[in-house]
Amino acid sequence: MPVSQFQPPMGSGNLPHGMPLAQSGQYLTLRLGTEEYAIDILRVQEIRSFEEPTRMVNSPSFIKGVINLRGVIVPIADLRLKLQVSKVEYNEFTVVIILNIRGTVMGAVVDAVSDVVTIDAASIKPAPQFESAIDERFILGLVKLEERTLILMNLEALMGNAEMGIVA
Repeated sequence: MPVSQFQPPMGSGNLPHGMPLAQSGQYLTLRLGTEEYAIDILRVQEIRSFEEPTRMVNSPSFIKGVINLRGVIVPIADLRLKLQVSKVEYNEFTVVIILNIRGTVMGAVVDAVSDVVTIDAASIKPAPQFESAIDERFILGLVKLEERTLILMNLEALMGNAEMGIVA
């Protein structure tokens, strides 16, 4: 069944496995590999050019290290590594999005940022459930905007876990 015809389950307003539905609002679009993603703009503090962070011992491979951001030590996670994007290359388009997740400031390395789009909750379709490298908890849904298909990311699930230093 095509994704556009897939309907969310009736009932509590949640996707399978108790995953919350994405909300209407503005989203920052970004690129990881060949895919285009969107994150809630309200979580974004700033966008910075990539600078090599200070590496921390015994950290997961996707944690690139930390930076000092105006006196605040900020952990930097490479979302390409976290989501197992096959080709990770740093170039002039690579940026760090400084996020505020549950009151914790952290950075996310992405291939590039594109623009800010307004998304209506009614246009968000659930992502099909299948075996993949990307954990289904990290995806809120899919949105078709003209010729673009955006994958809406669940930042709380993606960045808010014990290995990132944030616990629910």
